[in-house]
Amino acid sequence: MRIFARAAALASLSLLSACVSAPVPLPPVEPPPPPVISAPRPTPTPPPLPPPAPAPVGANAREVGIALAQPKILRPDDAARALDAFKISCPAITRREDRSRLTVPGDWRGVCAEAATLPSAQAAGFFYHRFDWVRVGNGEAFATGYYEPEILGSRTRMPGYEVPIYRTPPDLVRCTRADGGTGRGRIDANGQCVLYFTRAEIEDGALAGRGLEIGWAADPIDIFFLQIQGSGRLKLPDGGVMRIGYADQTGREYVAIGRLLRERNILPPGGANMAAIIGWMRANPEAGRALMRENLSFVFFREIITPPLGSLGLPVSTRATVAVDPLFVPYGAPAFLTLDRPEANGLWVAQDTGGAIKGANRFDTFWGAGEEATRISGGMSASGQALVLIPKGTAQRALARP
Repeated sequence: MRIFARAAALASLSLLSACVSAPVPLPPVEPPPPPVISAPRPTPTPPPLPPPAPAPVGANAREVGIALAQPKILRPDDAARALDAFKISCPAITRREDRSRLTVPGDWRGVCAEAATLPSAQAAGFFYHRFDWVRVGNGEAFATGYYEPEILGSRTRMPGYEVPIYRTPPDLVRCTRADGGTGRGRIDANGQCVLYFTRAEIEDGALAGRGLEIGWAADPIDIFFLQIQGSGRLKLPDGGVMRIGYADQTGREYVAIGRLLRERNILPPGGANMAAIIGWMRANPEAGRALMRENLSFVFFREIITPPLGSLGLPVSTRATVAVDPLFVPYGAPAFLTLDRPEANGLWVAQDTGGAIKGANRFDTFWGAGEEATRISGGMSASGQALVLIPKGTAQRALARP
């Protein structure tokens, strides 16, 4: 789920500010006035919005296609959170290649320079006026949630703390297999690139005795779900806390165990939230262990001393960061979600990604730490519409789609 020095980030923003002319003051954003009807003239009918783009088919957002959409009026607190998160992203997005092909790094310099000194009270107007709001593909969004869990753990193995938490093993490499496939793997005794160990093989001791343990968890179910979240906290026996963050993963297939429980009619549709899944696994420990092993993917960690970091190598922001597929949403881009779970509605900023976050309009919202974050994210499964915000004027270039 890589760190830029704060001084370098501030220096970058100062340099950007010097290179960009002062922005035009933001006009106020107010709801449109009600129509004035004067007989005998009828009230004019506003032009229809552009029709939705066809269902997404393509390797990135530019190939899928975009359509311009009407900007939305934002809640002040929502816009202020998004502005803070956007500022954090700016040092990275003004240098990083955009894999969605909707923007180039230079497109972000003007809005980043303006955001650097913008007060929170002007955040809503900033996002309304300084960005093109676009629909990627058909805009039909699906969103889940993630959080920073806290589980019982220890730095050393001791009774009650027997589940190893591994750092990245040195034999995990990127290589080309005999079948031509490339990606994460390992070199076997014959010098051949092969797939890396599965979760079951690792749990059965494939990495044991190599000094790779950075900690030990008290409960295998807890560490399984911490792997899915990508980062979290170990509550240590002495009352201290050890933060761990995503370092790498095996490259093996990720399988959503909630989906398996629904498909097998063990849990009902709509009832496979995290609490229900964990409850079933604890009531059926052997079956639960076998179920976890069906998810072949395994995550490695490193100790971190900062807040959780996203894929940009920068801190993620509670109720503002969203994980995306960067092939379809530029890193750092704000995204406006309108969903059937109202607590997730509003403006988010793309600062992270995840193994299960694939395709256009797939989002994973970050809720921070604590009981409320656990409850909301664990039950988050929302559908609706998404709009992506890119700097003003860049949509026309993307619409050209050479």
